[in-house]
Amino acid sequence: MIYKHAFSARLKLILGSRVGAGFLLLSLSFFCAFTNAATWVVTYPGPLYEGDEGHKYPEALLKLALEKTGVRYRMVPSQRIKQQSKALRQLRENIEVNVVWSMTDRQREDDLLPIRIPIEKGLIGLRVMLTHKNKPFYNKVVSTLADLLVYSPVQGIDWPDTKILQANGFNVLGAQGHVEAKNLLSRQQADFYPRSVIEVLSELRQEGADPDIRLKEGIALKYRAAMYFFVNKRNVTLAHLLEVGLERAIEDGSFDQLFYAHHSEMLELLALDEITYFELDNPLLPLKTPVLETKYWYTPGQFESKKKATD
Repeated sequence: MIYKHAFSARLKLILGSRVGAGFLLLSLSFFCAFTNAATWVVTYPGPLYEGDEGHKYPEALLKLALEKTGVRYRMVPSQRIKQQSKALRQLRENIEVNVVWSMTDRQREDDLLPIRIPIEKGLIGLRVMLTHKNKPFYNKVVSTLADLLVYSPVQGIDWPDTKILQANGFNVLGAQGHVEAKNLLSRQQADFYPRSVIEVLSELRQEGADPDIRLKEGIALKYRAAMYFFVNKRNVTLAHLLEVGLERAIEDGSFDQLFYAHHSEMLELLALDEITYFELDNPLLPLKTPVLETKYWYTPGQFESKKKATD
């Protein structure tokens, strides 16, 4: 278990079953009162491979959120649970992991309890395109969404992005996961592989990456999407804990400090404000997504403003 039974029962009675910003200050006072009562063991999926750059930021943000609450905690990356699909299944069954970060959709929010603070500020919905250098798509001028719909992307079969692309008219080639998707692209069986801007550079630089896989520059897909920390539906107390920590990190600026420390190189190299975006609808976006909370989302020009403020 991730915490002592007596601690959990008392805290559940105090905090109730709703995750909401209105409880933050009250929650903090009780969390501090019980700091010495238990150590929270937070178990989450381990990195997919040694040096997995995409794993470092969510892990660091999880640590920051826990630190901001003042509770005792111990973070344990699972050595067995690494693939996202398996991690989500195990989390739903409350086995081995108790926190997973993932892009949200309606099904995941039905199965699990989300902490509705987008940990990547919505950048998970900005999708640049990887392609093989020998595919006609690589050198093709793509000016409109209609031009792009002629080509077939590859995505994971059970990823929310697959349904989003299909709903917008794409003929999607399904893969069992990221490795198979990369292999299909290397074999030129797919025209392109949409990857979020937070993932793409580390994947291109990964040891053993196919040197013939290139970034299609100047264009990207864009749809509203959020990556959240998820916990088991019954683990309301841990959800409160993480929400409190994340909100405090946003308030004191440490959330943004960590975000830009990890993503500034990507923002510089990809020049997001200069890309032509093809906007897609996301029919899977849950109704409770905090789209009007501007503090949670990256907006055009935000990175340049941050740089000027620190110069």
